[in-house]
Amino acid sequence: MKTIGILGGMGPLATAELFRRIVEKVPARRDQDHPKVIVISNPQIPDRTAFILGYGEDPRPALVETAKRLEACGADFIIMPCNTAHAFIEDIQRAVKIPVVSMVEETARKIAEMGVKRAGLLATTGTVVSRVYERALARWAVEVVVPDEEGQEKVMRAIYEGVKAGNIELGRRLILEVARSLEGRVDCVIAGCTEVSLVLHDGDLSVPIVDPMDVIAERAVRLALE
Repeated sequence: MKTIGILGGMGPLATAELFRRIVEKVPARRDQDHPKVIVISNPQIPDRTAFILGYGEDPRPALVETAKRLEACGADFIIMPCNTAHAFIEDIQRAVKIPVVSMVEETARKIAEMGVKRAGLLATTGTVVSRVYERALARWAVEVVVPDEEGQEKVMRAIYEGVKAGNIELGRRLILEVARSLEGRVDCVIAGCTEVSLVLHDGDLSVPIVDPMDVIAERAVRLALE
């Protein structure tokens, strides 16, 4: 089996949730059936959205340093539960010899397999501005629909004042408001931030919810068990 490396801490709760999902997806009958997982939760990595929007510290040195530590510890490949960090995935990949598996690309592939033509995106403003999902989904001729300015402000409040601050109820209420404003115009909604994944669930909307954290957990298990 291969060893999974999780470049985490963005945020800590999302990192713990990804690890939990990996454990649950392994078809194991005993502890020894599970792959090794190395988790480095580094909450000191500077805020990705703040940097992308031009007012924060560059997170790339910390991302690269953490990836190198995972490689040195014996990880065979790296995954990241932070969607916005994927704006820097090429910088990270250049710094290590092991693969950095893209949650965004894996999610785009899944959406294409669903036959989706228009996908709603609930994500940080950093993810929206960096257009990582637009680029990935353009290869499959899928249009990305994002909230209006007021809706995007609510998404950011849900992430930062809600989930990251421990106010799950506020985060869920705001995310549901914005998600329901999109659902009539799209074929699915992408929970494009791991904090969104924690509060938006299957059955909340009339269209499918695509959870990138679930997608990458499944992919990591398949790779580890090959």
